[in-house]
This record gives sequence, C-alpha cells and structure tokens, in this order.
Amino acid sequence: MKPQHSFSALFLAISATFLVGCNESTSSDAGADYGNNGDTSSDFDQRALITNIVDGVITPTFQQFAAKSLTQANEIEALCVAELGNQQGSVDAAGLQTATEIAQQGWRSAMDQWQRVEMMQIGPLLNDDGALRNKIYSWPVMSRCGVDLDVVSYENNDINGVPYDISARTPARKGMIALEYLLYNPSLEHSCTGSVTPEGWDNRTDESRRLARCEFAAEVARDINVNANVLVTEWSGDDGYAATLKSAGETGSSFATVHAAVNKLSDALFYIDSVTKDGKIATPLGYFANTCGTSVCPQDVESPLSAYSIENIANNLIALKALYEGEDGLGFDDYLVDENDAATATLITQSLDAAIANAQAYQLSLAETLTADEQQVIDTHSDVKAVTDTLKSDFINTLALELPQTSAGDND
Repeated sequence: MKPQHSFSALFLAISATFLVGCNESTSSDAGADYGNNGDTSSDFDQRALITNIVDGVITPTFQQFAAKSLTQANEIEALCVAELGNQQGSVDAAGLQTATEIAQQGWRSAMDQWQRVEMMQIGPLLNDDGALRNKIYSWPVMSRCGVDLDVVSYENNDINGVPYDISARTPARKGMIALEYLLYNPSLEHSCTGSVTPEGWDNRTDESRRLARCEFAAEVARDINVNANVLVTEWSGDDGYAATLKSAGETGSSFATVHAAVNKLSDALFYIDSVTKDGKIATPLGYFANTCGTSVCPQDVESPLSAYSIENIANNLIALKALYEGEDGLGFDDYLVDENDAATATLITQSLDAAIANAQAYQLSLAETLTADEQQVIDTHSDVKAVTDTLKSDFINTLALELPQTSAGDND
C-alpha cells in the first residue's frame, strides 16, 4: 500500500514548523524571572488559577467531547440502519438523505468540540508521544487507502487470519479524520494506488459499498467514544492529571512548585502558534514547504472533504480564549493584571477577539478562499500571529514563564 502523498508531505511540513520558521519579530524563550520559583511581583493566587482552568475549562471541554462522540456514534448507527432499509425498500431516498445529513452534522458537532480539546493538549493527550490523541485525531497523518482496506477487513472480521480489532489498528486508519473520509467522500472508488487494494471492491455494487463503509464508520465512531471516555478518566479520575496539577507544590507532587504547574498549563496555549498558525494556515499559504512546493496549496488544508477547515481554526481560537481568560473565573489575564501588566492582558484579549471575528467572517471554505481571495487568508494568518507574538514576548516575560519547545526559537 502506498501512503497518501499529500498527507505525508504535509505531516513533514508541519513537523518542520515545530522547529523552524521565518520573518517574525525576535522573542525570548523564557521570561526574565523564569526559574525564580515563580516569585513574580504580586501575591496572585496561582493555585486558584490552576483549579479554575482545570475544573472550569478543561474538564468540561473533555466531558463535552465524550458526550458528543456518543451522539455521533448513535447517529452513524442510525445512518447504517437507513442505508440497509433503503436497500430493502423500507426507507426512501429522502429518508436516507436525511439520515446522511444528520450523521454529517453529528461529525461537525463532534469536530467543533474536538478542535477545542486540541487546544488543551496536556497530560494524557501528550503521554506516549500523543498516542491517545492520535487514536482520536491523527491529523495531519492519515491513510485513505488504509481506511478503504480496513472497511473490508472489518467486514470480513479478518486481519491476516486474526479477528479484526480496531483498538489495535494504526491511528491513520481510524479516528475523526477517517470518519470525515467515510462520511464526506463523494466517490465510492477506493483510494489505493499500489498493488494492495480492498479485496473485491471493484466488483461490488454502489449499495454494498455504501453499507460497508457505513458499518465501518460506525465501528470507528464507537472507538472514538471509547477513547474519549479514556481521556476523561485519565484526566479527571482519582489519580488523573487534573489532580496532579491541582496538587502542585505539595509533598510527593510531580510539580515542585505551583508556578511549574502554571507553566505546564501555559504550554497548551502555544498550540495556536505551532499548529494552528503554522500548520493550518501558513502551510497551505506556502509559507512552509507543502505538497505544492512553496506556493498556495488548497489541498493541504485541514478537513478538506467536509470543507470545515476555517471552522476548526475558529474553534481553536475560541478554546484559546477560554484557556487564557478562564471563562467566568481566574485566568491568565487576571494574573497579568495582578502583575501590573493590564496592557498585555487587554492586548491579548483584543487580538483574540479580532482573530475569532476574522475566522467567523468567511463566506467560502478555507480551500476556496485560498484561490478566490488569498489576501483574506493572509489577513487571518496576520491576526493569529498578532496573538502569538504577544504570547511569546510580553506574556511570558511578565509571568516568568518558559516557552514550550514547539515555539521556542520559532520565527514565522
């Protein structure tokens, strides 16, 4: 089986952005007082900040994704029932179309929530090189051919003589990115270009192809829900990472100081820099090498089949604002104000609001806009960059924080 070249190249390009960039104002890798045991100028309650962000922002975000992933699984199951009913004559074309639209909307709703989870990569989502995260969403890595092969393997319940087990399959063949392919791909042809192809696929009717894909999609959706529940447990269970953060500085804690835990939470903010800005916007714009070379490349956007790329970016930004402001409780903005830097606190909020408004103003998909109005996408990149520039300079300097390695030294 040959890999999907566009996704492989995109993965390499995005991986490169974690280390290298271009044409950005110089920024520090750590605040001037970093390493001083968090002894900033105020007596701000950093433990209360941690507790609020953990309990008031991250935990409900994870829980809501688990709930939406269950709804998604149920709606895809219903689609498969409608598909079978249509073939048997008990469900008409209109009923099947309605079930399809409901399942697609279920995917979009789950993806909205997942993109907020994506902004909160900490603890269980980072463990084992992001193994749990990748089981749910492996972007930018996927194999459409691999998904097609697994459609048939699941149907036959056989992988080289062993019963099919989706939990043992590689992330590139499952998760939200595979569901997008199964639910939104207009073609019923397989995507394999090598010598290994789905057995018998070319000789099947369209009806049997649709049902096989739907049944595998239902299995994928169930697996996503299982892993979403694992995430909730590993985060908020009795020995979960949430408790580890909230016990920072106590005897036996893996965080020697409360400020170290604050720094770990702040690391999550920088997904917006290395992934959203560089991977989701700059790479399709051609600021980094992509599958088109170094030119505008609409096919390299995230979620291309569903045309949901700009919505993903908007949800990243909305989640960043929640992390930064702490929703209705203490946030990093309050910490900045307590450190006599209300100007930076306000600037970040204003920049975030501008970037969110920009992303939500698109009339076309991101891929279409890259072709029809490249300047609009350039403006989106500039608005997101305005946020990251401040995070990488005044934010970390005032709060005596250190940049994560993915953003340290990044100059894009």
